[in-house]
Amino acid sequence: MEMKNIPFATTDWTTVETVEIKGETGTGYWKTREFDTINVHMVKYSAGYLADHWCDKGHILFCIEGELNTELKDGRTFTLTAGMTYQVADNTIAHRSSTKTGAKLFIVD
Repeated sequence: MEMKNIPFATTDWTTVETVEIKGETGTGYWKTREFDTINVHMVKYSAGYLADHWCDKGHILFCIEGELNTELKDGRTFTLTAGMTYQVADNTIAHRSSTKTGAKLFIVD
């Protein structure tokens, strides 16, 4: 990831538009800032959320609250709780998210 053309600035996430994205079950609430080729997201998943697709995009993901389950296409699963991260490069392994209880995340991709 090369970070360029990003002047110093702050983000008040309470002022960023929320986009509602339905999962296979549950709902995701995404706030996104775009900086050149990098996206930064604040995401809340409702209890019972299951992504409706497998993702090949690389991310650095930080779990702020709740519990997030990540299933990899090869069958492995990982659980993040508050204070944990995962990181994965573009096009390395497909993954999808779910949560029984809900989760709040900070994502850079």
